[in-house]
Amino acid sequence: MEENNQVKEQLYGKTLTELQEVVVQYGFPKFTAKQICEWLYKKDATSFEQMTNLSKKAREVLSQNFTIGLETYSDRKESVDGTKKYLFQVGDHKYIETAMIPEGDRKTVCVSSQVGCKMNCLFCMTGKQGFQQHLTTNQILNQLRMIDEWGGVTNIVYMGMGEPMDNIDSVLKSLEIITSDWGYAMSPKRVNVSTVGVIPSLRRFLDESSCHLAISLHSPYDEERSKIMPVQKAYKIQDVLDLVRQYDFSAQRRVSFEYIVFAGLNDTPKHARALVALLKGIPCRMNLIRFHEIPDTPLQGTNEQRLQAFKDMLNEKGLLTTVRVSRGEDIYAACGLLSTKKLVENKGE
Repeated sequence: MEENNQVKEQLYGKTLTELQEVVVQYGFPKFTAKQICEWLYKKDATSFEQMTNLSKKAREVLSQNFTIGLETYSDRKESVDGTKKYLFQVGDHKYIETAMIPEGDRKTVCVSSQVGCKMNCLFCMTGKQGFQQHLTTNQILNQLRMIDEWGGVTNIVYMGMGEPMDNIDSVLKSLEIITSDWGYAMSPKRVNVSTVGVIPSLRRFLDESSCHLAISLHSPYDEERSKIMPVQKAYKIQDVLDLVRQYDFSAQRRVSFEYIVFAGLNDTPKHARALVALLKGIPCRMNLIRFHEIPDTPLQGTNEQRLQAFKDMLNEKGLLTTVRVSRGEDIYAACGLLSTKKLVENKGE
C-alpha cells in the first residue's frame, strides 16, 4: 500500500470564517465551524475524538485531512522572581521565545511574532539574528495555549521576537481569535501590540483591531533615532505620530510609548523637553525601560539616579511616565538572548 506523506493542515489558529470555508468544502453544515471553534478555543480540545457533538463522519474526515496543530515547548527557564521564559522550536534549528510575567493576580504573556527580525535595532538581540521567517497564526497562538499557565493568563503583549506590524496578516488573525466571542473572548483592553512604526500595517492595525498600541520611540530626534533604529529612515516618527493623532485614544483604547534610556545618548533634559513637545496632544503614557547590555553593541544603560531624574522631568512637564520593572534577568530575559544561545549551541554540535 502506498504511504500517504501528505502534510496535514492545522485547524488551531484558523478564524471562524476560515473554518466555515473548511466545513463547506467537505460538505458539512456551516454551523459545524462554530462547533469546532468552541472545541478549539473554549474547551481546549487536543483531539478530534473529543469533539463529541460533531458527527462521526465529520470527525473522521477532519482527522484524515487535518491536525489540531498544538506543539509543546522545547525548554523552559524560571527566574527567582517567578518570570518564566519558554522556548518553542518552529522549524529546523529555528526558535522563538515566550515570556510569562506574574505580578499579583496578573499573568502577562509576552509573545513573539517572527523568528528573528528585519528591523535591526542597535539595542535588540533578536535583530542580530537577522530575519528567518514570519510566524503563522497557529505559531503565535500556540505560545499562549501551550505554556503551563495557560488557564490563568490575564494579559497578552506582542513584545517578543520580531516586529508585529511586519507580519500583520497573522497578527491580526491571532488578535481576532483572542478577542472574538467565538474565540477566547478576551477584552482588547488586555492585549497590547508593540511596533517600531511600520506605517502601512499600523494603519491596518488601528482600523481592524481595538487592542492597545505601544510604540518604540527611544529618541525624539530624527538623526539620533535613525542611528539606533534604521526603520526611522523609511517611516519617520513624526509621520507615525501624525497617523496616531487620527485615532481616538482618550477613552477605551490606549497608546503608550516605550523608551529605553541609554547613558549619554537620550537621557538629558533636552531630550525630556523634546519628548513632551513631540507627543503634545496625544493622551498617552511613557514607559521608561532599563537597558540590560547585550553582546556587540556600544550602548550602555543610564544609571539609576539619572533614570529616576529623567522620569521626574517628564512627569513634571505633564507626560505621565513610569519606569518598567525589570524581570527575569537571571534567565536571559532580554528578547532574543535565549534563542540566540540555542542557535549558537546548535551550530557547535
